[in-house]
Amino acid sequence: MQCDVITLANKKTGTIELDDAVFGTDVRRDIMARAVNWQLAKRRAGTAKTKGRSEVKASKSKPFAQKGGGRARQGTTVAPQMRGGGVAFGPQVRSHAHKLPKKIRLLALKSALSAKQAEGKLVVIDEAKMKQAKTKDLLKQLDKLSWGRALVIDGAEVDVNFARATGNIHSIDVLPSAGANVYDILLRDTLVLTRDGAEKLMERLK
Repeated sequence: MQCDVITLANKKTGTIELDDAVFGTDVRRDIMARAVNWQLAKRRAGTAKTKGRSEVKASKSKPFAQKGGGRARQGTTVAPQMRGGGVAFGPQVRSHAHKLPKKIRLLALKSALSAKQAEGKLVVIDEAKMKQAKTKDLLKQLDKLSWGRALVIDGAEVDVNFARATGNIHSIDVLPSAGANVYDILLRDTLVLTRDGAEKLMERLK
């Protein structure tokens, strides 16, 4: 499919041929949901921890006599039913990460790109470069573009000046093509690809 290529000054400079196998596939929301859950699971710290009965610092001896007290028999003060005792089946330090097949991950990324294209929220720019890292200058250009919350995906490397200029703009995020992922694409309103970034993604997902 043909897509217009514009500059940061919002002027058309040409067109680019986007591969239908990457930007025109069926949008699989179930596959994208699996990819998002997989990404978020890997991010979880998994540091929630409670003490079991073997870890509680207390006397392990019998608290009172078996008979004659009129109370229910107890064998230890660290049992889960006792105040100050260990927790039964409490959370332990662990990893929440799980495996997701590579084919599913690639299909989810294609679906995310295709979803933005179908919604008309995919923009291709000539390049994301600036002569000086001036946030003020970049904001003037972004006001004309009306991207809203946007994710900019560049080629193999991100221009240093452009990355520094967007550092103080909370609505703009910048990633190299290798860092493109389903969660970040779906999180933003507009997906902005540089010409180089689009070509790298097509090479990666063919």
